[in-house]
Amino acid sequence: MTVMTKGPMRGSPTPWSYTFIRILFKFVLKIFYGTIVVENAHLIPETGQPCIVCANHSNSLTDALLLVTSIPSKKRNMLRLTAKATQFGHKTFTSWLIESAGTVPIKRRKDSVDGSVDNSDAMLKLMEALETGDAVCLFPEGMSRYHPTIAPLKTGVARLVSDVVSRNRNNPDFQISVLTCSITYMHRQHFRSDVLVTFHEPMKFRARDNPGLLSPVDYDNIKRLTAQLHEKISRGTIDSPSWDLVRTAKLATRIYAPLGTRMSLGDYVRVIRTFLDAFKHFEDLNTENPVNRNGTTNIPEAAQKELRHDLKTYQDQLSQWGIKDDRIRRPLPRHIIVQRIFIRLIWSTSLLTISLPGLLLWLPVFGTTFIAVHNFKKTGPIFDTWDEIAQYKLIYGLLSGICVWIIAVILTWPIAPFSTVLVPAFMWMTLRWFEDAVSAFRAFTALCQLLWVGKPTLKSMHDRRKDLHSRLMNLAVHSLGLPINPESFFVAAGGREKGRVKGPWDSTARYFSLKRRRKRDWNETLRLYDKVDYPNDDSY
Repeated sequence: MTVMTKGPMRGSPTPWSYTFIRILFKFVLKIFYGTIVVENAHLIPETGQPCIVCANHSNSLTDALLLVTSIPSKKRNMLRLTAKATQFGHKTFTSWLIESAGTVPIKRRKDSVDGSVDNSDAMLKLMEALETGDAVCLFPEGMSRYHPTIAPLKTGVARLVSDVVSRNRNNPDFQISVLTCSITYMHRQHFRSDVLVTFHEPMKFRARDNPGLLSPVDYDNIKRLTAQLHEKISRGTIDSPSWDLVRTAKLATRIYAPLGTRMSLGDYVRVIRTFLDAFKHFEDLNTENPVNRNGTTNIPEAAQKELRHDLKTYQDQLSQWGIKDDRIRRPLPRHIIVQRIFIRLIWSTSLLTISLPGLLLWLPVFGTTFIAVHNFKKTGPIFDTWDEIAQYKLIYGLLSGICVWIIAVILTWPIAPFSTVLVPAFMWMTLRWFEDAVSAFRAFTALCQLLWVGKPTLKSMHDRRKDLHSRLMNLAVHSLGLPINPESFFVAAGGREKGRVKGPWDSTARYFSLKRRRKRDWNETLRLYDKVDYPNDDSY
């Protein structure tokens, strides 16, 4: 079947519910996640240009909401989403949310009794939307999964490109773009962690330039395009065969670019990925040496396996003591440790004290989400439930937060015009103070641990770290092609979101910023302990 698209394509009008959802969840996501960094938004094709947005899928509905809010409305008026058909037709807020945004239901074989599905109607709707000039969102993994690795991609995106190009083969002006996107969560389900959304250069397809995709299409061409999509998405995120490798690559990054290095979240993720690629080679028994960016190998396999083992042992010891690598890198005299213990204790106590009134407003929100997530975890194994934890926290946190806001306004009805704005503002400032209080308390407990561990043991750990740093720098610089001086390099590269600041005034201004607190560690979450461990790999 051939379709001729006449006239300029302007895209479908934006439903009011979609605009409402985009504004609402942009606000909610900014509260739940400490920082959301969007890279290369200028690469997004504008409204009226047919576009398929495809990304990795590790966080259920949260992935879709993140894409909706990360794509500027000036670029695309809307993003037509897809979701599993089992989420439609329920009398729940989540179901209403999905349906009202014009989402297209996709049937999955695993949800069918006999394992057979027919998505021809859904694919037709997507093709018609593309021919109108819309952008549609597909997650080519086929399902959301709580795994450290990206699943093999389904061929749906490639087949959709083939079908829509074939339908418009007689229109020389028709062009469709495939915009790949990599989503990286530092800790996908934890409050106030950080997120990176990286858009890649779009792949563009016209009938005259891609005869191999015109029907009847050779399936090898479909598989080849799918492999290209997998490579582009995978290269922009932390894609690992095991959680243990993720943990080791993050530690290697912290030793190579120590705490305080001014680097963007994108640079941080790419350095992790570089170390991860080196370590991944030794998961494959047929690979003897890690390959650097120039395609050469320098480091013997035995030395790299030993390095991985020593890094794991070092991180295990840090986790047991509850301290960061930076405490070992820069050893402090005992009198300085004692002095800082008192300072951190006073500061954390003071911040907690001024946070208490506002925490009474947050208590119902925290309690509701905790109970909801606790009960949800009981419904299935880790791999089938943990990918929806962030979604549950967002939805239940939103609903309970709205209830708290309404009740607070009713209780202060005589000044309702003021309390309507002041209550959420006060809750936001409470969250800022509470984050600082928790951060100060983490520092307090770590300093106490340093006293408990003792000077001789810390000296031994410091010597071990110096050895690890030397071996890592050899791997990073001579085998992986990373900069020899990361602190200077990433400052010049423009890493301004976190890390060291220019002076006392800049430090104070950013510390008390209303927008977000100044964190020095991209791995930080709103926890009383540093989150460095992951589920056991045998849980899967």
